[in-house]
Amino acid sequence: MRDDDEGGAVRDPAPAVGRSIRLLGLLAEAGRTLTLTELAAGLGLAKSSTANLCLSLEAGRMIERVPLGYRLGIRTAELGGAFAAQFNQVREFYAVCETSPVLATELVQVAVLDDADALYLARYEGSRSIRMGTPLGSRLPAALSATGRALLMTRTDDDVRALLTRGRPLPKLTDHSTLDVDAVIAKIAASRERGWAVDEEESFRGIVGVAVPLEGWAPGDPQLALGVGLPVADAAPERIARIGGALREAAAALTNPFSASRPA
Repeated sequence: MRDDDEGGAVRDPAPAVGRSIRLLGLLAEAGRTLTLTELAAGLGLAKSSTANLCLSLEAGRMIERVPLGYRLGIRTAELGGAFAAQFNQVREFYAVCETSPVLATELVQVAVLDDADALYLARYEGSRSIRMGTPLGSRLPAALSATGRALLMTRTDDDVRALLTRGRPLPKLTDHSTLDVDAVIAKIAASRERGWAVDEEESFRGIVGVAVPLEGWAPGDPQLALGVGLPVADAAPERIARIGGALREAAAALTNPFSASRPA
């Protein structure tokens, strides 16, 4: 919403805070340095007002000024790390991966569902030399990614359909992306049957994802997912099954022992 919008829009009780959040969002979505002119245009503000916001955010280390403009500051990384660290499972995640005979060599990631996206919170990089995967804080459509489908596995088909049909059509990220909601729901149903979700080059060309759901530790904690990404050349059915089983073991180890839904 632009600052000169009127009518039925809800009035922002703290406009400066709202504009600052929007400015941070612009930088996050751009993934690059933005000039003052670009930020002002994105916010619908005068350059002078935008410059004042930048001064305040720069003082708080939320953004930093560089020769070509502004980028996110180190404080945003600290806050992101603090958000992930407040969940017991994320703190224990690395140790569980390290002690798993299968996962110790793999790239393993933790994701949470944010609207219709899988948002990545943590990653463990195993001993293999190959490095891939999504950067922390990035997101992928839940319908197409293995972690996203794992997060949807515990929901009913009606809930999944409502989530995937209320916004824009499913994006085509690769030639393998499933664009039909019914087909996605069928793949999620197959995931429930086997115990893990699979993404066969639907999010990234050349990458196969395997993932399982992870119940939140305490009441109110969000549901998480554990996922592994591997090159398609290494994604033989036997290896996918081995990784899927190891992820289920890791999820069991990270599930609250007093949880009513913990597997017997």
